[in-house]
Amino acid sequence: MSEYKSIIVDSPEDQISRITLNRPKQRNSLSAELRTELFDVLEKNDQDDEVSLTIIRGSGESFCAGYDLKRTEDAIDPYYTSGGLGYWPRHVVEGCFRIWDLAKPVIAQIHGYCLAGGTELAQSCDLVYVSDDAKIGYPVVRNISPPDNQFFPWIVGMRKAMELMLTGNSMSGKEAEECGFANMSFPANDLEKEVACPAAIGDVVIHHWSMVHRADPNTSNRERWGLGSVFYRSDATTDKEQQLARTQELDQTLKKWKAEGKSYKIG
Repeated sequence: MSEYKSIIVDSPEDQISRITLNRPKQRNSLSAELRTELFDVLEKNDQDDEVSLTIIRGSGESFCAGYDLKRTEDAIDPYYTSGGLGYWPRHVVEGCFRIWDLAKPVIAQIHGYCLAGGTELAQSCDLVYVSDDAKIGYPVVRNISPPDNQFFPWIVGMRKAMELMLTGNSMSGKEAEECGFANMSFPANDLEKEVACPAAIGDVVIHHWSMVHRADPNTSNRERWGLGSVFYRSDATTDKEQQLARTQELDQTLKKWKAEGKSYKIG
């Protein structure tokens, strides 16, 4: 367990760190304090040899209902973003890339409401698993603003993105899986065990992430996203000799696969 105020950190299985957004009365809205604690744990996990995977979930009846609109004047954001016009959208997008650029995979485990900023947090994660009855959307387009992070067309396609943005309607977990927002949808009672159980998703990710998650610890996800390519990396180690050795080993494997006519690209 943890000493944090707005999140709970535990380890449901070996090598798995789980962060629970813990503001159930506010439907886990993203306050500055919660976000500061969240990024603190994510970055510590990325440097912890005992952690290979992080799961983010919500307490109570929701994953996350968006950003906390009751921001106090003394609130301090978790990382610096230059001020001026468009500060908040730039700050949100930067947060997305901070999660994307982590060396180790992050899973969003979604139940209940996942709205507005909650969808932005979810899509910052590498994998998204949802309950069938989840309610996912961006209803604030009806009266406040479009998303700070315009990810919807990239994730769900132009037509579905237009539908979600023009109506502000939400989709179920099943629909989220069908349109590509989520990897898989499970019955609500099965979501927890399917995500964290060593015999299910968690074990597969733990034992295979080092081959497929990151291409090069010095190449950011924002570059990969722009290039539209699929990359691999050797491991999350910070030891330069180990990085070089594992990269060379991986290169030899890829050359062997290519010579044998095997595909090493995903999707």
